[in-house]
Amino acid sequence: MTYLRYSAPAIAALVGGCGLISSDVTNLDLTIKPKMFSVDTASWNVNSTAANTYLHYDCQTAPSYCATAVSNACAMGCSGSCDGTTHTCDLGLDVGIYQNVDLLTEQPELKTINQQPVIHVSIDSVTYTVMTNSLNVGTPLLTIYVAPMSVMDPNDPSAKAIGTIDPVAAMTTVAAKDITYSDGGKQTLIDTMGNYMTPFNVIVGGVLQVTGAEPLPTGKLDAVVQIKAHAGV
Repeated sequence: MTYLRYSAPAIAALVGGCGLISSDVTNLDLTIKPKMFSVDTASWNVNSTAANTYLHYDCQTAPSYCATAVSNACAMGCSGSCDGTTHTCDLGLDVGIYQNVDLLTEQPELKTINQQPVIHVSIDSVTYTVMTNSLNVGTPLLTIYVAPMSVMDPNDPSAKAIGTIDPVAAMTTVAAKDITYSDGGKQTLIDTMGNYMTPFNVIVGGVLQVTGAEPLPTGKLDAVVQIKAHAGV
């Protein structure tokens, strides 16, 4: 859920004739409520016995085996490949979590500018916080995307990267920290939020790679992404 904050005097100044916001207003609080996501190893339904067999399979003479046999090790959200160095199968555990943002529906105040199809957005910050972390392995670099409401997969061509979350070490938490913007990522977020009448998804995606030399991942990480912005018309 998103929210806007402004005082009663500000509302009086904002709303002009025909229910429009005055064109000289440039400081609407457009902070999005923190979007929670979890990396939970239970969601992959990894069969530990089958996974250990898979991770130690010699794929040098049959590299395609890893891609086809990965379903034996993991029920869903997984990929497999033959490691070119160890010549054993690697297991890729896909991370793909999304949260919806619908500015217009969640904030009735925005309907006062319903004749303005686009608002001018300025991004103040995009941060992430890891509150709890019982993962026994570190996370990969995770990417934050924005996408149309119908898109939940970070690999969909319609999902546009806005920035990345640094790898998080096993069993560690992270106080609020700025993301690293992707090339053009801030502008992509500005454009998406500026078209406030169109709902969109915030997606966190990446791949946790597991090799035979590493323990199978266990545990769960809980985090939030916070987008702070302001806007005018």
